[in-house]
Amino acid sequence: MKNTLAGRSRQVVILLGFLLVLLLVSYFGIGMYLEKKSANAMVMGGKYYEMLHIENKAELTADSRTESLAEEKEPDLETYFRPSSLPVLNTRYDWNFIDDYYDKKPSEIKLPSELFKTPEDTIINYFSILREAANLEKGKSAGCGTLGNAGIPYPIAYNFLDDTYKDRLSYKQYRKTFENILHINLIKYHSVPVYDNKENIQRYFVELETIEGNEKNQGSFAYYYGFVDLKEEMKEFKISNIEFHGENYLCAPYHGWAYDAEMSVKVRYGEWCELIEKLYPVKQEGYIKNITFKGNDGSDYLLVYYQLTNGTDIEIAQYRKAGQGEWEQIRINPEDCVKKENEAVQ
Repeated sequence: MKNTLAGRSRQVVILLGFLLVLLLVSYFGIGMYLEKKSANAMVMGGKYYEMLHIENKAELTADSRTESLAEEKEPDLETYFRPSSLPVLNTRYDWNFIDDYYDKKPSEIKLPSELFKTPEDTIINYFSILREAANLEKGKSAGCGTLGNAGIPYPIAYNFLDDTYKDRLSYKQYRKTFENILHINLIKYHSVPVYDNKENIQRYFVELETIEGNEKNQGSFAYYYGFVDLKEEMKEFKISNIEFHGENYLCAPYHGWAYDAEMSVKVRYGEWCELIEKLYPVKQEGYIKNITFKGNDGSDYLLVYYQLTNGTDIEIAQYRKAGQGEWEQIRINPEDCVKKENEAVQ
């Protein structure tokens, strides 16, 4: 009997020892795995951890779920999409409109003429359709699950281009240009003059705020400004050309004067071209900045600048007025003044 009890005691001790060893191995093994996993990614000298995904609480009872929903407020989705306080302008069309063209090829889509009634209608409607389009690039992301309307809007948006533009840019090429663009907000648009406008082009300045993916599944806001050209076809304004310029945030702080309208005018038109006799007070309304001066030739000059989200001023147009006459659009390239000076020295 004693031998039997002793044998059972040894078995219990061995079993407890085995369980303790298993527990220690599991604890340290998991810890080493997590440490190794987190050590694989670092940012700015520290470990990088992906943001936790908050899942719905499955343990909520039916009653508690009802109470929770009753207490919820209407969510402000803009809070999650963008850091800028500028209003979003491309908000005309939602999923209900886009869903009508689901799974259709560009050639199978016929859009209503009301989308193209005016140049402004075309621009707002075009970017409204593209607002929640997302073309993921392999290895880069900025969210979870399906993003917005995914690729469904691209065939629709392609039909905003005129036939000449389509001849230059196939649909396959067009779609690829949106690679890694996961959300688009139109935050500025304004008509601008076109020099020597022989083709009756309607040109608009636009500024876009985008969300782009990255390798850390974090996403980044990127800003672009550009110009959209439109031509009228059969009483519809279609897009004949688009150009974009990326905005950066570290040039102006370190390489100042060229990015500030007032300083740029003083240097380029004053020092380089020796054109300024007297500067008038600057007038600014919103992002539009008008700088006028009296020229050494007795004429008045007006330079129009648009201010970007990053604070940079870009020159849009130049005008000259002699005496009591009308403002006439002109084109002066201050760099030519520097070239002439250098040639004179040589």
